[in-house]
Amino acid sequence: MKIELKNDFQSKFLTDNTKETLQNPKDSIFVKTALNCKYINELENKNIKMISPLELGKFLELKPKIIGITGTNGKTTIASCIYSLLLSLGFKAAMLGTRGFFVNDKQISPKGLTTPTLLELYKNIDIVSKEQCKYFIMEVSSHAIAQNRIEGLNFALKILSNITSDHLDFHNTRDEYIRVKNSFFSDDSLKLINKECKEAAFNLQNAYTYAIELGANFKINAYSLKDGINAHISFNDFRNKINEETTLQSCLAGKHNLYNILASIGAVKLLESSISLQDISDKLEEFGGVEGRMQVVNNNPLVIVDFAHTPDGMKNIFEAFLGRKLKVLFGAGGDRDRLKRPIMGSISERYATKIYLTSDNPRSENPASIIDEILGGITNKAKVEVESNRKIAISNALKELKSDEILLILGKGDETYQIIGTQLLPFDDRLEVKEFYKN
Repeated sequence: MKIELKNDFQSKFLTDNTKETLQNPKDSIFVKTALNCKYINELENKNIKMISPLELGKFLELKPKIIGITGTNGKTTIASCIYSLLLSLGFKAAMLGTRGFFVNDKQISPKGLTTPTLLELYKNIDIVSKEQCKYFIMEVSSHAIAQNRIEGLNFALKILSNITSDHLDFHNTRDEYIRVKNSFFSDDSLKLINKECKEAAFNLQNAYTYAIELGANFKINAYSLKDGINAHISFNDFRNKINEETTLQSCLAGKHNLYNILASIGAVKLLESSISLQDISDKLEEFGGVEGRMQVVNNNPLVIVDFAHTPDGMKNIFEAFLGRKLKVLFGAGGDRDRLKRPIMGSISERYATKIYLTSDNPRSENPASIIDEILGGITNKAKVEVESNRKIAISNALKELKSDEILLILGKGDETYQIIGTQLLPFDDRLEVKEFYKN
């Protein structure tokens, strides 16, 4: 990563790449990070200027208030909802995450890593500063926390959505995954925590909570999930003797989205305390959700595409349609956490009348082997149809879908590719559905 500097600096650019530094040793400033420290010996005795991330503020503008969201599920929806609320309330804001990089409702760059490399992240904040944004909302992945890709950043607010289990291919154990997530909340910064997350451990200093079933600072008192979300919400700040109540309405579906909405409203209220809870909630009508998250791609029969790729994420989607006849199509990513595969199978068997098992970015693994591991969690194999070709699997599922049934196509959401081997091949679940009904 390379960042050009203004003329008022003696050096011409910042970089975290040793090769770029060696090519232009006089013109570069090398930024030491947790990921490149093993290469620093290449720069010894080269008279090269080096700095830590803590010194980047001397060269880049880091003005906006940073909101960081982490959790196994819900990060993208919470980030997008906060971004929408702030823009609707008249603030200049930016958002960075799995959807891409957005500044004041304009997309600057497409989706990439949930949290980019440290220097790219700082460059994005510099861009946001120059656009006069007050807020910078970002998703914070467990990888980024473990690799210290957020080193040196001061967060105005940190949010925890939930902790279940994911990325064990990287963290090795669930305990380590939980430890890494919770380490984000060990300081004194302002925090908003899902009180119903049993795995949450955090510094109580400046911590606020939200919940549906338990008492919390931000609390849902009553709600309905029929035809969207309707709820009565209250905010109690005992420290500052503040008590507010209001109602909210949203076109989003499912109890998991009620949690996401509550976290989003709570975040804006904590950061902009002078704005009433009612005024914040009223802006929800301008947030229509996120592409690839509970996205309706056909109405009759109902076909929904969602990014859910963990057991907990799948369970949330299923429970949004309790009492309905559900069919589900999904797979599991290759070269990723294998322990979740049979659990995903077991959960799908519990809720769905028919299960279509297929590929989902198999990467270097054999798709049939991945499917076999999912099948290991399914007792009633009679309700399963196996087709590793995702295109054919979707077509087969749609051919059999009846008007009173719902098909959930899970795992890829708004992804527009399939990773097979080392190839990135064009593929979009949503387009497959639309093409089927068009033809």
